[in-house]
Amino acid sequence: MQENIIITGASGNLGKDVVQKLSGLGYRLFVTTGSHSTDIFNEFPDVYAQIVDLTDKDAASVFIADTIKYTGSVQAGIFLVGGYAPGKIAETDAADIEKMIQLNFFTAFHLVKPLMAQFKLQGGGQFVFIGARPALVAKQGAGNFAYALSKSMLFQMAEMINAEGESQNITATVIVPSTIDTPANRNEMPEADFTTWIPTTDIAEGIAFVLSKTGKKMRQTVIKLYNQA
Repeated sequence: MQENIIITGASGNLGKDVVQKLSGLGYRLFVTTGSHSTDIFNEFPDVYAQIVDLTDKDAASVFIADTIKYTGSVQAGIFLVGGYAPGKIAETDAADIEKMIQLNFFTAFHLVKPLMAQFKLQGGGQFVFIGARPALVAKQGAGNFAYALSKSMLFQMAEMINAEGESQNITATVIVPSTIDTPANRNEMPEADFTTWIPTTDIAEGIAFVLSKTGKKMRQTVIKLYNQA
């Protein structure tokens, strides 16, 4: 049976590589973009793209309901939407924290809630989140307080999903990259050694492994893709 996978943030640098990798492996993909044209996915077989504002819980719920109505089941949700903001505690206000939580937590949670219910009905499913090292290492997080705080919520949500879904074959995995090798990061840090960073294609490979027959057997998993950065 062809597996149905939901991917958010599919039009980003990482999202494009994840779509390419999983499409090539034969998954049927239901992907969202924020505002980018869905035409960029026309070359891929079995990729169905929509523009969805995932900060809107009603829009997110409709997307999940429509996908399930069309497919009958969803085997995994991969959540790639996110944003970054620098700033120490003294430079951060409530609005900064709210913005980061909207982008990094609620864009996932708004889909996790209805997907969790579906996974329970169908007897299992996988969640895959993209974490951040500053959420795990306080010295790094201190310089981007709102960002690190919002990303830390993903780790907590994953732990709670694993606890609740333990007996129902529902798992959550957090993939934690160091510095991701993207054009934007290269522009921001032109003097850095890019060979120590993590290519988006490597993260896509990691996600593919999590979805594989062996990867499905892992439990309460945090995968740190740090390379030498």
